Amino acid sequence: MKQARFRHFGEAQRDDWALIDNRFRDYVADAPRRVLGHLHRLAGDHHGYPVNRYEHSLQTATRALRDGADEEMIVCALLHDIGDELAPANHAEIAAAILEPFVDPLNAWMIRHHELFQGYHYRHFFGQDPLAREQYRDHPAYERTVRFCDHWDQASFDPDYDTLPLEHFVPMVERVLGRTPHGGLPEPLPEEALR
Repeated sequence: MKQARFRHFGEAQRDDWALIDNRFRDYVADAPRRVLGHLHRLAGDHHGYPVNRYEHSLQTATRALRDGADEEMIVCALLHDIGDELAPANHAEIAAAILEPFVDPLNAWMIRHHELFQGYHYRHFFGQDPLAREQYRDHPAYERTVRFCDHWDQASFDPDYDTLPLEHFVPMVERVLGRTPHGGLPEPLPEEALR
């Protein structure tokens, strides 16, 4: 059987779900390749920035690596803007959703809020409060988010920076996104348990 035979879930049988589960696990295991493929899509338009979003992402990860960040943080730095092409108005939310099952909750929070924290460096040009991030001063991820934005993210628009190529980061992405998601994947019950 190559695909399930039901037309709605009420018709589904155990062998249908076993097949779907096997395919799902293969699909989950292939996520790093698909995510990296999507990262390549950021290599297009510069949107007025000195470097395109792909180069910016590589630069941010390179800076994090050279500053001694751990592997998970480096992957977060690499993928922090991955949602930019699909949802520029809330790209951080997309990136956080991709990373959240595989990273520390404080790192997911950092990615989810990096847009607001980054605004410290430019919001005043738009008549907005550059100190808006201060509302989170007591949050346990506040300092890491400030560090991420101030030391790596906002500094990674330099066309002359000695940026490492994506190939340097691929094994890290594979390891981090290859982790079992928090909470695990559901396991099918044995047939006798269904009786």
